[in-house]
Amino acid sequence: MQEVLQYFIQKTEQAQQGGINDIIIDPGFGFGKTLAHNYALLKYLNDFGILKKPLLAGLSRKSLICKLLDVKPSEALNGTTALNIIALLNGAAILRVHDVKEAKEVIKIAEFYRNNSTC
Repeated sequence: MQEVLQYFIQKTEQAQQGGINDIIIDPGFGFGKTLAHNYALLKYLNDFGILKKPLLAGLSRKSLICKLLDVKPSEALNGTTALNIIALLNGAAILRVHDVKEAKEVIKIAEFYRNNSTC
């Protein structure tokens, strides 16, 4: 987690020094990471908040779901939904998805949960 965060701190600073300010942080779930690395990244997603940039979570049908649940990508909707809600509650502002209707429902639930003081 620390290695990924340090990478984005450095790259964000470089981009801004080059005049680039429209930056989205994508920690790259599934790319060169073990199952444990991916879930640790998800658990500590809030740490990326120090960058003050929108955070993208691309979890849809990824191997971190398929390997854990022993399902094919086409069978990973339930796992995707679970991880998307975790990502949103841990600071993700953008979801990269395959299943738009279901993702919109997850976003609606997460927003209500975060904004409703009676929850």
